[in-house]
Amino acid sequence: MSSTSVDPASGIFYGWFVVAAAFTVTLLGFGSAYTFSAFFESLQREFSASRGSTSLVFSLAGFLYFGIGVISGPFADRIGSRALAVIGMVLLGAGLALAGVARSLTEVYLAYGLGVGLGVGLSYVPVLGTVQRWFTRRRGFASGIAVSGIGVGTLVMPPLASWLIDLLDWRASYILLGGLAATIGAGMSFLIIDDPRDRGLAPDGDPIVSRQDPTPPQGASIGEAIRSPRFIALYAACLFCSFGVFVPFAHLVPYALDHGIPQSSAVLIFGAIGVGSTAGRFLLGGVADRLGRQASLLVMFVGMALAMGVWALSTQAWQLTVFALMYGLFYGGWVALLPAVVMDDFGGRNVSGIIGVLYTSVAFGTLAGPSAAGLAFDFTQSYTLPVLASVCANVASACIVAAAYRSSMVGGRSLRTPLL
Repeated sequence: MSSTSVDPASGIFYGWFVVAAAFTVTLLGFGSAYTFSAFFESLQREFSASRGSTSLVFSLAGFLYFGIGVISGPFADRIGSRALAVIGMVLLGAGLALAGVARSLTEVYLAYGLGVGLGVGLSYVPVLGTVQRWFTRRRGFASGIAVSGIGVGTLVMPPLASWLIDLLDWRASYILLGGLAATIGAGMSFLIIDDPRDRGLAPDGDPIVSRQDPTPPQGASIGEAIRSPRFIALYAACLFCSFGVFVPFAHLVPYALDHGIPQSSAVLIFGAIGVGSTAGRFLLGGVADRLGRQASLLVMFVGMALAMGVWALSTQAWQLTVFALMYGLFYGGWVALLPAVVMDDFGGRNVSGIIGVLYTSVAFGTLAGPSAAGLAFDFTQSYTLPVLASVCANVASACIVAAAYRSSMVGGRSLRTPLL
């Protein structure tokens, strides 16, 4: 094995290549999933569907891509993340392409829900877990860059889909996006290597003193972790938060159309979530490394609650843009910090598996939230109730995290010492 901390061909620490692969996987995976906002009106019109039944397409995919992590995470800890990421990207592309030839909304449920849901689910948690192993001092920053692919995907992919729909049609657009996701995503996934020791490296590019150094990753078993009070608190906070966190991803564009904003402008407003999200993942991850990741996670919940309050009062394009930027900032920070907080609390031995179990909370919230918001609109012709419910859910999540991490926020527990 090489004893150098950099890749011989490029002079760059190989951990950053792993981050680049994770960035691409999250960009294409979540970016493709979030193009749903651009396809919403076409699907509703094509199949004469209500908003509740149309938004269920997104909810099913979200449930799977967060819920399947409970399987893909532990599986990645045993066999490695590369193969799962490659398979996931291929499934993602196939799901999008099959959605493009669907003859009924039920077939869209099956193609988009299973293809996108399983594709993102098989790749997302494994690649995030892998990034955590390559870094210690800059873990929050590296994790933030990796998941900033979600923000860039949210910014780029929905406008691209909208342009393709105008140029071609919604069916051809799904097929084209599917081919793009499968080809680029699977190709970049081959850069993933699970552990820096596999290249003779230590985390952060530190030199290895001997072939036996560093020691294998330490930390809690999955069973020890999920029985701990802090994991239970994290799970509850993410569950409450997730009932509202993805409502904008399904309903912001329809909301904007309801208020007389043109389709092209509505999709750009949605893309502003990606701008804010990218900034949140790049900036807040690094800030959290210095100020404390647990305290910063609390700030993310409070910020998302405040942003949802802004949405409740917004009817004009500029107001919705302010909401989208603000919401994206704190949402992006939340996504960036969760894997790093799990690593801090429970160590790296089973980090992918523990993250996978944690994300089942997000899966249940995602399954219920966007579809419930659509049903609420069908009954009331208003999004006020689901938006205000999202505010309350994030406030509850902030209170849970504040109670669970009060000792470390006040007492200064080391952020690099696992609890178990």
